[in-house]
Amino acid sequence: MTEHLPHDPFPSMDQLTRELAETWWRCKPSLPPLGPRYPRREQAKREAHLSRFVDEAIGYLRRTPSSQAERDALQNRLAEGFADLGRQTLEMTEAQISSLLGSGMLEIGPAFCRAARAFDPHIGGAEIYQALRNVWAMNGLQALAGLPVALTPSVFAYSMLYPYTDNYLDDPAIAPEEKRGLNRRLALRLQGQAVAPANDHEARIYALVGLIEGEHERAARPQVYESLLAIHRAQEKSLRLLDPAAAPYEVDVLGIALEKGGASVVADGYLVAGALTPEQARFLYGWGAILQLVDDLQDVEQDRRAGLLTIFSQAAGRWPLERLTNRTLHLVAQVMAGLDAFPAPDAAPLKELMAASAVRLLLNAVGAARRRYSRRYLLTLQAHAPFRYAALRRVQRRLARERLSLARMVEHYADAPGPLPPFLAEPALPREAQASRA
Repeated sequence: MTEHLPHDPFPSMDQLTRELAETWWRCKPSLPPLGPRYPRREQAKREAHLSRFVDEAIGYLRRTPSSQAERDALQNRLAEGFADLGRQTLEMTEAQISSLLGSGMLEIGPAFCRAARAFDPHIGGAEIYQALRNVWAMNGLQALAGLPVALTPSVFAYSMLYPYTDNYLDDPAIAPEEKRGLNRRLALRLQGQAVAPANDHEARIYALVGLIEGEHERAARPQVYESLLAIHRAQEKSLRLLDPAAAPYEVDVLGIALEKGGASVVADGYLVAGALTPEQARFLYGWGAILQLVDDLQDVEQDRRAGLLTIFSQAAGRWPLERLTNRTLHLVAQVMAGLDAFPAPDAAPLKELMAASAVRLLLNAVGAARRRYSRRYLLTLQAHAPFRYAALRRVQRRLARERLSLARMVEHYADAPGPLPPFLAEPALPREAQASRA
């Protein structure tokens, strides 16, 4: 029987972190059931479908459409190809495919690209795509909550904050004192205080906060801003992970990872819905934490070289990662049981997709970190995945070589003519953004 996470009303972020960390430690270090196995012949058939889809997608990326009719045709071809791939390789039902392709997410992509370029004429295609991935994640939460899938002011603003804040804090060319100054001023701005931006970069950040304030009134929805401050604090805490000399237990590596991933998705939820039930907040926190752990496992080699502490990079080279991975697989099952907190009947196909994808994401991350596992363990997990690890690596290498093509395609959509959302029209645009565009 699946164990549910603890239940208490209106949990704080600190409480959610403690609960999930305790749950992770209670998880068994043995391998849990992983569902059906895929014979190698069946995996090879699915890999052939995947390869054909990637070939077609790369071909489309390299041919920039020159008119709206060509852009619409490209969008339709990609949607048809994705639907066929889902049916042939991932056993997706028509209802599940419709929950993605019929929700409006495809139309929101080009609209967001145009809006991002209108907000900042200097933003690049790679940064727009980075933000667009979070737009689609928030669109998924809208569907999960039974809300219309739309590019709201908060969806736009919070997604745009990623390239403006994360990339700035990760830039080694920027002095640490400048980064600390930005963090201090941003915390005050998130609290609702009037803060003068230090430069045009900060002016755009504060303008994005202003867009959120225009949609969510502070007095009526205080938890929206509490969640934004929570992810801000979590990002500051994550700086402690840049200490490769730290001994075990000197830094709460697990707690910081859970908090950073969990707080981010809880903020997504509040910005989408304005309010959450305690159980919805618990699920979103757990889902975000799982995504963070998946990223940490996938990046274990890079993190070790960079001296970034995660539960996986700290153990790699000292202890096998199998037991840590098994605990995380058990945690996935417990967290995904919380999907019941979203009772919207139309969301059932999307919940099925999320539950199926959660384990697959972790299995794929194991393949990316394959050097840290025994061959026997890898073969055991690979047998429960629709694609073999070597095939996924080939696809990932091919897609990595097309980053410039993807950035150019995003740039094209950003510069294409089309309507802008009302919240970016003058005089609705906050004055900080008007100044940054002048």
